[in-house]
Amino acid sequence: MTTTTLAVLVPLLPFLGAAGGLLLGRTAPGFVRPLAVLPTLAAFVLAVLVAVRQGGGRAIDAATQLTPTGSVPIDLALHIDGFAALTAVLVGLVASCVQIYSTGYLRDDPRYPSYAALVSLFTAAMLLVVYSGDLMVLLVGWEIMGICSYFLVGHYWETPEARAASLKAFLVTKLGDVPFLIGLFALAADAGTFRITGILGAVAAGGIDHPTLVALLLLAGVAGKSAQFPLHTWLPDAMAGPTPVSALIHAATMVAAGVYFVARLLPVFAASAAALTVLAVMAAVTMVGSGLAALAQDDIKRVLAYSTIGQLGYMSGALAVGDRGAAVFHLLSHGAFKALLFLAAGVIIHAAGTNSLAAMSRMRGLAARIPDAYWTMTVALLALAAIPPFAGFFSKEAVLVAAEHTALGDRSVAPAGAGWIVLVSGLLTALLTAAYATRLWLLAFRGRGADAPDHGRQPVAMNAVLWVLAVPSLAFGVAVVRLDDWFDGHALTPTVTTAVLGTGIALVGGLVTYAAWHHTRARAARTELGAVAAHPESEPAVSEAEAIATHTPAYGDIAAAPDPADPGRLLLGPLHGPAAAGFRLDAVYSALFVRPVRAAASLVSFLDREVVETYVRGAGSGTNLLGRAVRRAQTGNVQTYLSVLLAGSVVLAIAAVVIANVNAGS
Repeated sequence: MTTTTLAVLVPLLPFLGAAGGLLLGRTAPGFVRPLAVLPTLAAFVLAVLVAVRQGGGRAIDAATQLTPTGSVPIDLALHIDGFAALTAVLVGLVASCVQIYSTGYLRDDPRYPSYAALVSLFTAAMLLVVYSGDLMVLLVGWEIMGICSYFLVGHYWETPEARAASLKAFLVTKLGDVPFLIGLFALAADAGTFRITGILGAVAAGGIDHPTLVALLLLAGVAGKSAQFPLHTWLPDAMAGPTPVSALIHAATMVAAGVYFVARLLPVFAASAAALTVLAVMAAVTMVGSGLAALAQDDIKRVLAYSTIGQLGYMSGALAVGDRGAAVFHLLSHGAFKALLFLAAGVIIHAAGTNSLAAMSRMRGLAARIPDAYWTMTVALLALAAIPPFAGFFSKEAVLVAAEHTALGDRSVAPAGAGWIVLVSGLLTALLTAAYATRLWLLAFRGRGADAPDHGRQPVAMNAVLWVLAVPSLAFGVAVVRLDDWFDGHALTPTVTTAVLGTGIALVGGLVTYAAWHHTRARAARTELGAVAAHPESEPAVSEAEAIATHTPAYGDIAAAPDPADPGRLLLGPLHGPAAAGFRLDAVYSALFVRPVRAAASLVSFLDREVVETYVRGAGSGTNLLGRAVRRAQTGNVQTYLSVLLAGSVVLAIAAVVIANVNAGS
């Protein structure tokens, strides 16, 4: 079987699994789990084979014309380089782990068939984006992911949080997709093709007439899909969906798509220094702001959500300094340890019966009840904090090295100013990342108080995938030295300067947070805080839904509990309140955009109801009155008709005589 055929099967198999699951979900429920797991696993194996055959060498290209358009053709095309091959392996691995995990997590959920089918469709769409060599075909996968995220985030549609989150995710990402679509058409109009290879060739030949405009339009869509400032606000609220969905969205699909798209078309963005500077500023604001917000969150999943936003900022920063190898390297390592963090968080929420870190800090022995989640999450948090030799250290250092080279003028792809912006904000974010990772670990696993509730043991399927994902979280960074060919052929090893500086800053962040926790933990025993709400016998998914629905009445606001023992309060000081509320950007957007749009909609509704409908009703009433008048004349009496006819003839005759006399006199 040729490599091209294998590559076609990679997105096709999950798609067929999704179709089969939807068709057989009600009539043959016993086939739902095999149809969810086996096609995704097979796609993962085939993606590995494609990566091995591609070998980091020359890109694999194949195409057939999908439809003639009369101007710019649309091709069903593949373009598989080293980046695409490795990204597809990541997508297959994480999606397989999510599907296996979900068989235990939602084992008794009545909507599991549709859930599993949507996860498979989500996976197929991302794989289509990864392998596609034509931007219109890529757009199909891009939009399918948006629809799937709407349904999956709203899986617990009975809760108002899930309904609001799914709608917000859909609308905010669509807000970015409108300029993104315009940018795609503008790019294709300049290049004369939607094919990625053709576009890159046109860029190399200077054939793009408006590179800055095109790049900025495309960046709007990337900001929405990859949750970058200012369109990042949907991602923390999307935590209202099931935990496996959060793992899939954050690690290997939707939010990774925007970064991957920029890496795929980096020469288009590099053609405009202004676009790279905008991308650098966007990445810097995203990194620092999300780090501060993560340090203030009480919901364990919201901490991880803001963490994802910040790590995507690192990837955007690497692209802003023109190094797509570092960006994709961090995308891959982050995908492994972030999937592990979310799936382990699902185990913790089930075991604790709550998603509140403040409540967990008042439980004793939680780590002993869930040793698999405890050890694997510790590995993932060390990777997140970029502590050597974990994967996150090597990939984050690759980003900082790229920024350093650009800032010092060793690389000329991007402006030096963009390099300094990314470097300084990246180092500050390293401090914040280590701080909120340490805070999460201490509050979740080093609590004091009553014994943690016994919610039973988690299914084997949930614990097994944690160890699978722990392997790349630990070892991928070391192994990448053998994968230079997949990353444009240049080494991604850290330099001594950035390694010492980055690791030192991370250690300072962790130690300062530990000192703050040690100083404030005595207050936990003196402060009563809510109660565990989840039912002890509930399955994991039900425990999570109950925890989300009851967080506000039990512990206060979903973002931050009123806990004086939280080290984040001590560290952030007066910034804690704004950081917990996401710096109130939702309120700002509501005042600047939502309320004016609603006011305009109300005005249009009023004008339609009181003005337009008045004319419509008037026209109808006039016609009705005229009809009634005419109806009165229809008596059925022949004498009356003849009399009216005679009278009308006399009137016409008199009028004719009068007009003739007037004309003769003049």
